[in-house]
Amino acid sequence: MAPPRVVRQRRIRPGLLGLAVLLIALGGLGAAFAVTSVRSTGSYLAVARPVEVGRQLSADDLVTVRVSGGQGLQPVPSRRLKEVLELRAAVRLTPGTLLTESQLTDAPLLGPGQQQIALGLKPSRVPARTLHPGDKVLLISTPDTNANADGGARGGGTRFEATVIDTAAPESDEMVVYLALAVRDVPAVVALAADDRIALVLTEAA
Repeated sequence: MAPPRVVRQRRIRPGLLGLAVLLIALGGLGAAFAVTSVRSTGSYLAVARPVEVGRQLSADDLVTVRVSGGQGLQPVPSRRLKEVLELRAAVRLTPGTLLTESQLTDAPLLGPGQQQIALGLKPSRVPARTLHPGDKVLLISTPDTNANADGGARGGGTRFEATVIDTAAPESDEMVVYLALAVRDVPAVVALAADDRIALVLTEAA
């Protein structure tokens, strides 16, 4: 009668055992990350079409999107759509971007007796690289360098108070500044701007 066979037990290498434990741990972390991502996904409002500064938003201006991890961006949740439709754009809204609180306002950008004008100014006549809606500025006339018939020069220094509504930086060397200006001052400012005789001074930041 043949003696019974002894089956030798396989010896598990410590390195392989450690690798298995690591893979299990990584799998658990991956599952936890997936759950966290799903939980952080929310429904937010995004801009569907261009909206000019000061215009009240309509339902056609916005679209609902699902975003994962949008809390860090502080976008406006879609459940606040009705509230948002009662507000105006504080800055120019660009399609394809998430709507944020800082882009909305309930304050009038144009006060009673004001009109909106656009000025194209050289960078040297703008007090800062970036102006923000609500900034208070002074428009100051500069001397006329064109000599008159007597060989003199026209004086300058007339001041006009205005409020920044928005700015734009086209490909040209000028910065376009959109301003709320008293109706009575509009003709004079437009004439000075046509002669390139106006500078802008920041008096109060928003």
